[in-house]
Amino acid sequence: MSDDVAAIFRSEYGRAVSVLTGVLGDIDLAEDAVQQAFEIAIRQWPEKGTPPSPAGWIITTARRRAIDHLRREANRAGKESSAAQLAEQQRPERWDEEVRTVVDDRLRMLFTCCHPALAPAAQTALTLRILGGLTTSEIARAFVAPEPTIAQRIVRAKAKIRDARIPYRVPVDAELPDRLDGVLRVIYLVFNEGHLSTGGAEPVRDDLAAEAIRLARLLRELMPDEPEVTGLLALLLLTQARRPARLDAYGELVPLDEQDRRLWDRGLIAEGHDLVRTCLRRNRPGAYQLQAAIAAVHTDAPSFGDTDWGQIVALHDQLAAIDPSPVAAVNRAIAIGERDGAPAGLQALDRIAGDRTLRRYPVLHAARARLLARVGRGDEAAAAYEQAIGLTDNAAERRALQRQRALGSS
Repeated sequence: MSDDVAAIFRSEYGRAVSVLTGVLGDIDLAEDAVQQAFEIAIRQWPEKGTPPSPAGWIITTARRRAIDHLRREANRAGKESSAAQLAEQQRPERWDEEVRTVVDDRLRMLFTCCHPALAPAAQTALTLRILGGLTTSEIARAFVAPEPTIAQRIVRAKAKIRDARIPYRVPVDAELPDRLDGVLRVIYLVFNEGHLSTGGAEPVRDDLAAEAIRLARLLRELMPDEPEVTGLLALLLLTQARRPARLDAYGELVPLDEQDRRLWDRGLIAEGHDLVRTCLRRNRPGAYQLQAAIAAVHTDAPSFGDTDWGQIVALHDQLAAIDPSPVAAVNRAIAIGERDGAPAGLQALDRIAGDRTLRRYPVLHAARARLLARVGRGDEAAAAYEQAIGLTDNAAERRALQRQRALGSS
């Protein structure tokens, strides 16, 4: 796949599958048709050139592939008429126009993939596959799960949507609260995959981060009075604001304490802070709102040394009461190490290090390594760095840990 086609695949795959699903009513058929369209693009575009509207071309070609498939199945009752109806339903120019409009099929697809009839793990895997365009192996790394397990989750989720006739639509207002947790979780995971890729040569995937932010904005338009929606959007914006400083001129990751904060996006920071203040006025704290408040404290500090670690620990304490997750506990321990010193941080990490979930979490081992190095326990620090490196599939993150290991043992 050429770089041009690969870029279009990442930006338009989810939209194309969503649009085709809305017409066909079948995710599998829509996905197969879109994949065939991209296979044709790989063969034709290098010779004929990229069309003026690549997304419109993909959707039009995929629609034709779907019609061909339905006609081949004409021996089954009603399929020929289905193909004829599909052929007449949309003319190519109409499809091309629909791609340029703001009518958002991806939001409908998001709520379909996050239907409560699906298990939470299946919701996330299916959304990352269809809307995020991630491969099964990438999703498996994100879940720290075997690839066959993820493949089975995706197949079963699509079968459940088909067999249960789960509607392809945004829920009515009365249904929204019950569907919200899964949607928020999926958007957050899509953003995290963009913020720091689970594998591959690219340390970050700006397309996924941008897609997650766009979906969060759409969700807030749909639910403007839901503080956790506002909190999630604030968290994503404040995290994305640091993006210009996260990679150096050579494409290597720059840790937070070394970033040039003059490069941070002040527009996103201002918007994120405003959203955090909106959440505070509502006084209905939730996990995403508290994480956004922590990010706001970080972006408010002119330098790493000026960070108000006392406030960050206090916010982590509130977060632990609402969402006592192992990952949140690691971040709290890191903040304690900055506020009270490396020995206190190590004690906090050691109290949670036995959690089975965290054994394969590289951030835990990297945090222990940095704290061990600060207290002069170089050999233990090197061993902890090795554990973190062995658990990291992102090549740039692995190189950053290797550099820190070399500095810590020197």
